[in-house]
Amino acid sequence: MPFPIEDKLVISVSSSALFDLSESDKIFREKGTEEYRKHQEENINNTLKTGKAFPFIKRLLSLNDEFNDKPIEVILLSRNSTETGLRIFRSIKSYNLDISRAGFFDGESPFKYIPVFNSSLFLSANSDDVYKAIEKGYPAGLVIDTLVSDSDNDKTLKIAFDFDGVIIDDESEKVFKKTQDVKKFHEHEVEKTNEPHQPGLLKNLIEKLVKIQKIENKRYEIDKDYKKIINLSIITARNAPSHERFVTTLKNWGLTVNTTFFMGGVDKSRVLKVLKPHIYFDDQESHLDKTLIDIPLVHIPFGVANKK
Repeated sequence: MPFPIEDKLVISVSSSALFDLSESDKIFREKGTEEYRKHQEENINNTLKTGKAFPFIKRLLSLNDEFNDKPIEVILLSRNSTETGLRIFRSIKSYNLDISRAGFFDGESPFKYIPVFNSSLFLSANSDDVYKAIEKGYPAGLVIDTLVSDSDNDKTLKIAFDFDGVIIDDESEKVFKKTQDVKKFHEHEVEKTNEPHQPGLLKNLIEKLVKIQKIENKRYEIDKDYKKIINLSIITARNAPSHERFVTTLKNWGLTVNTTFFMGGVDKSRVLKVLKPHIYFDDQESHLDKTLIDIPLVHIPFGVANKK
């Protein structure tokens, strides 16, 4: 029996993140709505090229092939009209993506509907939609324009997260931004070593991923030939002694990850180039190096790090 949607890991994705709509968007901006509509109708059977979030979504959905209860759901939320969205759904079918639920909003932002489907994440290439979502406290991320390709050689899904401002809130980030003093930041964290952090926007996402990872572990206990798919990493600018509150928080939440990097201010791109995750989430644009080819980067514009 499939999971009810309340228990699934649900990701909402915009058509601009899933597919490359640059040509269509250019027609819309330069020639208006009618020419855009005409262009989509004339090209309805021309499959759209894949977008920046496509490899992540494809690999995520592949998990459903391994489990009868299908724990993953991807929802399409699009600014297209229902009519112009037909090309998007035909492209989804062409790529054999298991996406059946969608909302089409005829030019309006879809951000209000993120909680309707219990989404743990909304991925979009539209910065306005992402900022509006985050203002409402919804888990949303802006897909950065990097050169992303993918390979079908393995099924592994490597997901990497920043910690402060992503998995947890920006309480500690505020201390550092206010003082600009690493020593005072560590003093603050040591003082609160046994006090778990408050949740950030992507806490629910990593919780759901860990839950599915535990199902994978049980599967492996029964079948040693089973190849685990999900691999989770946290890459944080923290280092000792502020690492202890990090551990306190994950332990309190019942979360485990495969790999943790306490970078202590060392450039995160050094790790990302070796780890090569299929998606990486960070709240600071300065940590999202666009020269990291083949790594989908997602900006979570939350908290003090994003105040102008």
